[in-house]
Amino acid sequence: MKLIIAIIRENQLDQVREALIEAGISRITVSHVAGHGRSKTEEIYRGQIVVPNLVPNARLEIAVNDEFVDATCNAIINATKANDSGMIGSGKIFITHLEECIRLRTGETGGEAI
Repeated sequence: MKLIIAIIRENQLDQVREALIEAGISRITVSHVAGHGRSKTEEIYRGQIVVPNLVPNARLEIAVNDEFVDATCNAIINATKANDSGMIGSGKIFITHLEECIRLRTGETGGEAI
């Protein structure tokens, strides 16, 4: 079991969600977050160099069985590249091992609970 965490631009959320559904992934958790990456963009405002505030993003958390990792990542990558135009700040995908999963309602554990 893996936990896939994807940080994407908020305007890409709908297309990523649709791509995940097409790939057979229907259970996701979405949080609205803010942050910035390593891009060193600066703006000049009234003659002063100003570092922009945190950028709003969406954080997707998707627990999958091992056989769905590639399909999930490919769906996210393809959906975000569709209208990306090579922009800086496209996001990231993190994949971590998921130790255990328990469905509260039924008590199922492991891959069955996902």
